[in-house]
Amino acid sequence: MADTVKFELVSPERLLFSADVESVVVPGSEGDFGVLPGHARLISTVRPGVISIFQNGKVTDRIFVEGGFAEVTGTGCTVLAEHAVPVSELQRESAQQAIQDAREDIEDAKDDVARKEAAKALEVAEARLQAIDVVVY
Repeated sequence: MADTVKFELVSPERLLFSADVESVVVPGSEGDFGVLPGHARLISTVRPGVISIFQNGKVTDRIFVEGGFAEVTGTGCTVLAEHAVPVSELQRESAQQAIQDAREDIEDAKDDVARKEAAKALEVAEARLQAIDVVVY
């Protein structure tokens, strides 16, 4: 068994990250899950949150994703993300403004579809702010 996992992060536009890593933690819809070499096969939806990439026992990269899908095999993990950006590029003021805008959109929604879209935008904006504020690992 190898001591690394092939991790790839792909957005609709391009391949964002591709490397052999020690491990990766993905924000799955049912909770965060870590991927190590030899992991059981798994397919999961990804919620808005931070992917943490580990090398030599520490986090080397933190990437915010808005959602998507993850596929895990015994040798690798591929995340197909709706949108992704390094946490270091997130801005607190933008996240706070997006939260305020989404809350107003929820209040102003004329129907369930608009309310659902605004609620999704609020979920993403709150996750962005949490990504800026919280370093879990």
